[in-house]
Amino acid sequence: MPNISEILKNATEILQSSGIAEARREANSLLAFTLKKDRTFLIAHNDYELSDAEERAFLAVLTRRAGREPFQHITGTQEFYGLDFIITPDVLIPRPETELIVENAIEILKKLENPRFCEVGVGSGCLSVAILYHVETASAIGLDISEKALAIAGLNAGKHRVSQRLELKTSDVFAVLKNAEFDLIVSNPPYIPRGDIENLQAEVRQFEPLTALTDGKNGLSIIEKIVANAPRFLRPHGFLLMEIGFDQATTVEQMFDSKIWQKIEILPDLQGIPRTVKAQKR
Repeated sequence: MPNISEILKNATEILQSSGIAEARREANSLLAFTLKKDRTFLIAHNDYELSDAEERAFLAVLTRRAGREPFQHITGTQEFYGLDFIITPDVLIPRPETELIVENAIEILKKLENPRFCEVGVGSGCLSVAILYHVETASAIGLDISEKALAIAGLNAGKHRVSQRLELKTSDVFAVLKNAEFDLIVSNPPYIPRGDIENLQAEVRQFEPLTALTDGKNGLSIIEKIVANAPRFLRPHGFLLMEIGFDQATTVEQMFDSKIWQKIEILPDLQGIPRTVKAQKR
């Protein structure tokens, strides 16, 4: 039977040949996931011999990852803002840069009494759930065109015990809303231009939901819809927080009418890339 040291060496070589950037780290993570152990166990017991069943299970997940299937789809989870989220191919995998929206949302909502917010394109629910988890007086409505995504958001809301404060509805942007008013609207819309999809990593291009990545056009059409319609659903002095593409800041800033909006900021992520629009209604 191969031991941990041997199988990790072999797995690292397989992942490297498949173009996986951090092959050794991923091999360790996949083996820890398979054995239901932490990585400390792998280091301390590198002479541990895998059983036939363990070896077969590991080779199965290794083959999937070598085929560029995202690690998060294999494990079914992704950490976001300190919480573990259920992830499937029906939803976008949460990214660290999107935590910027959560940070700013918490700062805005904690100053208000019983605040209410709306998320456009709720996906896995990572934004709404993380915000509700940290602002216990808040309530929210999450909108998404995908019923499969809404089902995952519901599971994540239940997992983190915020279901009672999160209403989920099928909607194309704001279509389902009537007379609702919110203190805040948040969104991580599909902003990648259709022509750029082919240049994305295989993990994203082949496995993540296309409708969560692109509007099928220039990447700006849904952003434009949100900016144009958000004022109808925001209370006076309410905020819009929205993620945008790395080169969209100037174009998006020009979408905001100064007669309607009193302050527009483009917030950089940790790499200094213009990432999140923060706008306040008059």
